[in-house]
Amino acid sequence: MRLPLAALCLLFALPLQAADPADKAQTQRELKAAEDDIKALQKLLDKIRTEKSGVEKSLQKTERQMGELEKDVKDIQQQMDESEKELDNLQDEKKKLLDAKAAQHQQISVQARAAFQSGRQEYLRLLLNQQQPENLSRTLTYYDYLNQARLEQLDTFNTTLQQLANVETDIAKQQLQLEGQRGNLDMQLAKLEEVRSERKALVAKLNSNLRQQGGKLTAKQAEQKRLNQVLASIEAELARQAHERAERERQAQLAAAQTHPQTGKAVIAVSTGNGVEGPFAKARGRLPWPVNGQLLAKYGSPRSEDARLSWDGVLLGAPAGSEVRAIHDGRVVFAEWLRGAGLLLIVDHGGGYLSLYGYNQTLLKTPGQHVRAGETIATVGSSGGQTTPALYFAIRQQGKPSDPGQWCRTQG
Repeated sequence: MRLPLAALCLLFALPLQAADPADKAQTQRELKAAEDDIKALQKLLDKIRTEKSGVEKSLQKTERQMGELEKDVKDIQQQMDESEKELDNLQDEKKKLLDAKAAQHQQISVQARAAFQSGRQEYLRLLLNQQQPENLSRTLTYYDYLNQARLEQLDTFNTTLQQLANVETDIAKQQLQLEGQRGNLDMQLAKLEEVRSERKALVAKLNSNLRQQGGKLTAKQAEQKRLNQVLASIEAELARQAHERAERERQAQLAAAQTHPQTGKAVIAVSTGNGVEGPFAKARGRLPWPVNGQLLAKYGSPRSEDARLSWDGVLLGAPAGSEVRAIHDGRVVFAEWLRGAGLLLIVDHGGGYLSLYGYNQTLLKTPGQHVRAGETIATVGSSGGQTTPALYFAIRQQGKPSDPGQWCRTQG
């Protein structure tokens, strides 16, 4: 944060007017020194950001690529599952057709042997031995039915053979498709392993840089802390002065109104907004957690990397690839890699309420998409330079962090 000299002078304007020239000169020297300290520290912080940005940009690119590859692998595996299921169905159909073929072949063989053994003489003998002419028509009809049945059996057998050939062709195509999917999966997994190795090296380099910078910054951290305290005091003083100035103006306007009363109807201010009285606000204590996992860090607890920093959300440990679900209906307003949060997704629930899901492996939604409570929106990962898979989960209420433990149901 940069603080111009004018702001410092504004804070100490009244004391400077009341002091003697020597005090004024001393105060001005102190102000100049303070400004120089601010500039020097700001320059150092800018240098640190520049040194880190190269590695972090590479890490950002790598983790985005990892997320895309993880998603591709998941899609291919789903396609393979569908292909294997279709192949199983075709194999079942083939077995049924083979059984039908065997049964039909046996029936045709039995009838063929019987017909061969009886021969055409049997048919002629039956016709010539008819004692009554009226029975001749019935006998001919009988043999016609018999021959028609044999022809239908042959047609059915031929149909079965054709269906079997079609199924075997489909099986061959499905096996070829499955082999192609396996090859694609192996290629994507190889790329993913390469990117994972690259990410591991980048994280190690980033951590090494941070450790090296930590020793150099130890002395400056105390200065930064003092600077932050000074800036906080200045901001508080400026806020107090602004409040007093506004109060004086209000009193002056009130006195003027009493001296010169106005006529007419009073203006009534009407609030048309419903504030935080939306559905999300009424769901406190009844929302589901976004993922099944172990609570690794509570809201407000110190962060391991810096005891002076506390968690503004919670950290939920879960296996990589676990589904992350929206805790409530809403609209995705952010889905991007962000420094410190990795692949982050933010859902707007209306009424000033947001839910945040970070460190993801993949983001399954894009900004502008509406999501339903319980809908999968991401998968658990370790993006953002994390060492173990976990989900960073936070709730914001009117721009301020709110304890997710007070909103979500007690896990048990």
